[in-house]
Amino acid sequence: TAVNENVRKISIVLLGASILMLLISFTLIRNTIHLSIYSQRFIINTMQLVGAKARFIRRPFVLKSVFFGLVSALFANVLLMGLVYFAFEQLAGIVDLINMDVLMEMFLVVVVMGIVITWISTTFAVNKYLRKNINDLYA
Repeated sequence: TAVNENVRKISIVLLGASILMLLISFTLIRNTIHLSIYSQRFIINTMQLVGAKARFIRRPFVLKSVFFGLVSALFANVLLMGLVYFAFEQLAGIVDLINMDVLMEMFLVVVVMGIVITWISTTFAVNKYLRKNINDLYA
């Protein structure tokens, strides 16, 4: 039972660290996207001036960021596969507990989170500049 108690404590610590890393990554992605959109705020305003709808303005920004989110998630999955391969080679007796179904679910979650975080962040950032008038863009 002492082993089970220690495993439970380690699991709680790892869960807390995972949540913290998720919040940090979300904040970094969000700030990077906001900076990217901020540099193109005048283009957004120009598109509005010529009569473009919000959906038409938002689409290229969202598609570009979702593409970058997908590429980043695939890169992260390649790194995870390398780590898992290293773990299988070095810790063969310990790592036998890992199931391939769990690994595939983890890879899928990484891809979905990469797409969803960038999609939501880009949508909010573009909407922020769609609501501003020309005088507010200089501040």
